[in-house]
Amino acid sequence: MTVRETRYGETNQLNGTDKPGPPSPPTSERTTDNTKRTTRARGSERSSPLAHPRYWPTWLALGLLRLFEPLPFGVQIALGRFIGSILARLPLSFVRIARRNLELCFPEKSPGEREAILREHFHDVGIGLFETAMSWWSSDERIRGLGTLDGQEHLDAARTRGRGVILLSAHFTTLEIGARSLTARGPTNVMYRPTSNRVLERFLMRNRSRHAKRAIPRDDVRTLITALKNNESVWYAPDQAYRKKGAEMVPFFGIPAASNTATSRLAKMTGAAVLPYFVERLPGSRGYRLTIMPALDNFPSDSAANDARRFNELIEAHARRVPAQYLWIHRRFKGLSADYPNYYARKPHA
Repeated sequence: MTVRETRYGETNQLNGTDKPGPPSPPTSERTTDNTKRTTRARGSERSSPLAHPRYWPTWLALGLLRLFEPLPFGVQIALGRFIGSILARLPLSFVRIARRNLELCFPEKSPGEREAILREHFHDVGIGLFETAMSWWSSDERIRGLGTLDGQEHLDAARTRGRGVILLSAHFTTLEIGARSLTARGPTNVMYRPTSNRVLERFLMRNRSRHAKRAIPRDDVRTLITALKNNESVWYAPDQAYRKKGAEMVPFFGIPAASNTATSRLAKMTGAAVLPYFVERLPGSRGYRLTIMPALDNFPSDSAANDARRFNELIEAHARRVPAQYLWIHRRFKGLSADYPNYYARKPHA
C-alpha cells in the first residue's frame, strides 16, 4: 500500500452505456493519431527502463519494505505508528484531504476529537506500509496467525450455490493485509487497479499473482466473469470515487458522492453471491479480526443505485466503529456535474 492510496476494483466495462460524445474524426485521421500515440508511448517506454533514475525512489522503498518484513509484528506496529506520526505533521496534500473528509463525515465531533482521529489515522497509514511488506513476502502461516476469521460458514454456504462469490470490501488502511488474509486461507482472486509506475506495477502483479489464485486487472472483465462462473471467490473493493460510465450519485455519510454500481451488474450477470468483508486492526499487536458477513439478501435489486447505497451504509457503519482505519486520504466526495461543490478547494488565507 502506498501512502497516497492503493486501489482495487472499480471495474469500468460493466457500467451502463456510453454517453453521447462529439463526432468521431475520419478513420484515416484516427488511425494516424493512434499510430502517433502508440509510437510515442513505445518510445517513452524504451527510454525509461526499469533502472531509470525516475524509478530509483520506488526501488529504494521496495528494498526498505523487504528489509523490514522479517521484523516481529510488534516492532512493525511501533515503527508504523512512528512513521505515521511524522507524516501527520508534514504539510502534505493528503493530510489536508484527510482532515477535510473527517470534517465532512463527523460534523458532530469537536475539532479536537477529529484531530485525535486524524493522528490515529496516520498511525494506521504508517502501519499499513509494514502490513504491505508482510502481505507480499510473509508466509501463509504467519499471515494466518495474525488474525481470526469470523463468518467462514457464510463463505462455505455461498460456495455451495455453485455460482461464484464476490467478497465485497472497501478501502480501509487494512486493505493489503485484508486481501492477503483471504488468499492465505484458500484460493481467492483479487481485483486491482494497475499503476502507471512500471516498477511498482511489475512488482505488484508478480507478488499478488504469487499469493492469489489470480490477480485480475480492473478492466479484465472477461477473466472476472469466468472466475465467478467457475464458482471461484473474488475479492473486490469498488468503494472509491467513480465518475466513469455507469456512475451514480449515492449518499456516503449523508453526502451525495459519485459511486461505482458495477457490483450489481456483476451479480446479475453471473448469479454470484455477494458477501461483505471487513477487517479490523486490533489494539497494540493483537492482530486482526476478519469478518465475512452473510450474503446480501435480494441482491441485486432493480436499482443499482439503491444497491450501492446499501453497500455505502455498510462501509459507513464499519468506519464509525473504527474511524481511524478508513482511508481518509482519498478524495471520496466528487460529483458528476459541474455544479457539484469542490469540497477539497484550498481555503483562502485571511
